Amino acid sequence: MARPSPRAAGETAIPLRFGDDALLWASWLYHEEGMTQGDIAAEMGVSRASVNTYLAEARARGLVTIEIEPRQFRALSLAEALRKRFDLEDCLVVPTNGGERSLNARLGAAGAQALARYARPGDTLAVTWGRTILALVEALRVAPLGDVRVVQATGGTTAKIPWTPEACASRLAEALGGRCIPLSAPAIVSSAAMRDMLFAEPVLAEQMAVLSEANRILFGISSLRPESTIHTSGFLDGPERHDYEQVAIGSIAGRFISASGERVPGPLDGRTIGIDLAALRAVPQRIAVAGGSDKVPAILGALRGGFVSVLVTDTQTGWGILTADGWSEPPRRAAPSPPTSAPIGRTHTKKLLNDPRAAVDEALEGALAAHGDTIALVPGTPRAVRAVHGPRPGKVGVVIGGGSGHEPAFWGYVGPGLADAAVVGNLFAAPPPGPILAGTRAINGGAGVLYVFGNFSGDVMNFEMAAEELASDGIETRSVVTIDDIASAPAEAVGSRRGVAGNVFVFKIAGAAADRMMPLDACEAVTRRAAARTFSMGVALEPGTMPETRRPSFSLGPADMEIGVGVHGEPGVAREPLASADAVADLLVDRLFAEMRLEAGARIAVLVNSLGGTPAMELYVVHRRVAQRLAARRVEVVGAWVGPYYTSLDMAGVSLSFLHCDDELLDLLRHPCRSAAMTVVR
Repeated sequence: MARPSPRAAGETAIPLRFGDDALLWASWLYHEEGMTQGDIAAEMGVSRASVNTYLAEARARGLVTIEIEPRQFRALSLAEALRKRFDLEDCLVVPTNGGERSLNARLGAAGAQALARYARPGDTLAVTWGRTILALVEALRVAPLGDVRVVQATGGTTAKIPWTPEACASRLAEALGGRCIPLSAPAIVSSAAMRDMLFAEPVLAEQMAVLSEANRILFGISSLRPESTIHTSGFLDGPERHDYEQVAIGSIAGRFISASGERVPGPLDGRTIGIDLAALRAVPQRIAVAGGSDKVPAILGALRGGFVSVLVTDTQTGWGILTADGWSEPPRRAAPSPPTSAPIGRTHTKKLLNDPRAAVDEALEGALAAHGDTIALVPGTPRAVRAVHGPRPGKVGVVIGGGSGHEPAFWGYVGPGLADAAVVGNLFAAPPPGPILAGTRAINGGAGVLYVFGNFSGDVMNFEMAAEELASDGIETRSVVTIDDIASAPAEAVGSRRGVAGNVFVFKIAGAAADRMMPLDACEAVTRRAAARTFSMGVALEPGTMPETRRPSFSLGPADMEIGVGVHGEPGVAREPLASADAVADLLVDRLFAEMRLEAGARIAVLVNSLGGTPAMELYVVHRRVAQRLAARRVEVVGAWVGPYYTSLDMAGVSLSFLHCDDELLDLLRHPCRSAAMTVVR
């Protein structure tokens, strides 16, 4: 017999992210996160009376004692799907949102529960380093274990960070009542010869021997984003960074892995002191504690490579991993058989193209033909355009760019009062250095050039390479990287976030500052401030389809929507049942409010952006609700843009961007401009 639901009569269904485990979710949010019953009711979309019933029933069933019983969380459908998909020994999934604690602290608390369950007297426990590992150590509460050895899995790193290998290992040993075995050497040494000499030293040889005896290893998984552990630890200083970032998507214990989980060789291999990937995979129990949507590719690579036997993560990351691996949630009940006469559904999308391989160049050619009064092709390259009127002597030049597929970005924001040039790459791919160099030289007015582009590794690398070459020519450049996508990384790793539709506001501010003849330092400062005060999030109803294959970039069910999608065809960080326009608007507004903490009287600019396949009617329905929510909070809307400003091919969906204005930003936002995609008249 099915268990009766404790929801009040007539109450709406709980959102999918809470599944059939409402008792566990309510218990976690109440006991672990310290949320009130009213806040939990709002988070879960139920009444306060239902929350009270959940908590009482959880206590009656013994789910809650001093802490939430970790074994019960393994029954979550998401955790079970991850466990089966990747043949894990165990999987623990905790809520991504809720309460004031950071995601790292939340994961650390969950990891501490998992470690407390598995750690035994006599263990030799290897441990890496990182924010989440240190948070785990700080949350660990266990009775002392006998004869436990805790050994560093790598040598030491820079002391500029608090989560060094030495700190994580020594504090974990103290928490377990065990003995700490350090590795008496740096993690990275100057040469392979130096590494061999150190390995020959008896002290280090003895410590490495203990490491080889580890029966458990506790580790985090790092992305390669700018604020990731692997960067802050000093591993990737210098030219080695480009050698790895071409192929690697993440790292474990300072070793780099590809999307398929294979070792990525590079110049640091012969200079690294610590456990290697083959030895890590051979450890009997391998406990990985990692989360955050920016880490989805890295965690998936670690799972595919067989480096994880116990995974501790959060819901959004878990869904992102499964979606990226092509997993589809099984139906809750068997669907009725379709009639035998039912027509065959379409498997491809119809496109108005000639040769798909020529689509980028032909689209740019069409843009130049349509908007010849504002843009012209930069001589010598088919992938860079410049403003017709320019360069202006003594004016800072503004160059923007990124991959194609986001039309009218980027050429649509070139013109008076906006960018001076735009460069585009292949579909969702960074422009190479050549067009960047040509575009920069074409608009250089002698006062320096400001680059504005999204936070994607290819764009960062190629714009940096162009800047290095231009410096030798005496052209000074500065770069502002946009980081507005709040779904792509948690608040504590804001520098790892992607740049999406909020780019439009940052382009506008940069162009206005340069048009007013502000010097390069001032243009950079105000543009950087605009980037820091711009926040975006998107929802997709249908994935985009690639021109060459005419197939969707990810799978999405007919009754589902994808939360937190990127603009390069990536799936989102969570999947929920298809909702009304008001519900989608509320979801986006609530996430942006939580991030920005807007007070009454704040001034914001609003962008309701089509991801490519959403018509104007639906966008204005969404904007209606956004305006209602902002008015209710007494936030002043100083400007609103509704339409396809920054797309992802033909993806059906919407993104919402807010720019939190101060006096200077508001003045620059209202500065006149004219381009194919944006015109502002004073």
